[in-house]
Amino acid sequence: MTTSLFQPPLLTRLLAAERILIAGAGGGHDVYAGLPLALALRAAGREVHLANLAFTHHYGLDAAVWEAPQLARITPDTRSAESKFPERELARWLREHQQPDTVWAFASTEVKPLRAAYRNLVRRLDVDAILLVDGGTDILLRGDEAGLGTPEEDMASLAAVAGLRSVPTRLVACLGFGVDAHHGVSHALVLENLAALQRDGGYLGAFSLPADTPEAVLYLDAVARARAAEPERPSIVQGSVSAALRGEFGDVGLAERVPSSEPFVNPLMTMYFGVTVEALAARNLYLDRLEGTTQTRQIASAIADFREELPRLRPARAFPH
Repeated sequence: MTTSLFQPPLLTRLLAAERILIAGAGGGHDVYAGLPLALALRAAGREVHLANLAFTHHYGLDAAVWEAPQLARITPDTRSAESKFPERELARWLREHQQPDTVWAFASTEVKPLRAAYRNLVRRLDVDAILLVDGGTDILLRGDEAGLGTPEEDMASLAAVAGLRSVPTRLVACLGFGVDAHHGVSHALVLENLAALQRDGGYLGAFSLPADTPEAVLYLDAVARARAAEPERPSIVQGSVSAALRGEFGDVGLAERVPSSEPFVNPLMTMYFGVTVEALAARNLYLDRLEGTTQTRQIASAIADFREELPRLRPARAFPH
């Protein structure tokens, strides 16, 4: 595929597709990190569907929303007893802005059932590209770093999509560089991992979300709407990216959600980092151990067992400048 200095390779690959599934890899509000890309791709004439690994307890949903095992179709009118429901809040925002307003929700589960749910959705929508989006960058960690952030959901999504070899284009985009520091992630090691992916041909570059684009303006509005719907538990990641888009810097009042760290909002948080699923999965040191997992907590146990076997962990590194 021909690349150009005027277009990041991640966007080149997405624009070559016709029907794209953009899915939040880590659950919660991760799908919001893909919203600017979804809006831009729709404006460019692509068919884009949104999905998310849901944290919402699904037992309160009507049976009619279940399109397949572990796969729910969420619309603005979906009823639930849960107050925290990012997928429905996003669906309502999409309807208000005259956008296709279905947000697919994957139940928070392990690799084998999650892959089956993805396969069902891929078949239903006939997509030719999947973009996993991560709020933060801990999906880029390979497993031997001193701090892994919160890897369980990210790795379930990565392993699930890595097994969907019939989908020709499978990519990962991260938004919110630096926000995982409060979970113990060393971002110097993230950059080291990106350098290794560059050598493998799997790094697709980085680009900023310009604050004055329609997509950024709409993203800020969607995040503000989600915060108003759940003021007691706003998204740290999307709040940090939003603050960075507004030109804020340093500790900008997010400390109430992250009392153990000093938030450092900065312009790097507005950058997308892109990689291929194939290269990222190949670099992960324990992803093969997650194959066949079927029950909750099996991934966490597999990761813990892997790390206990390591002779040493890669220590956190400071930026030299």
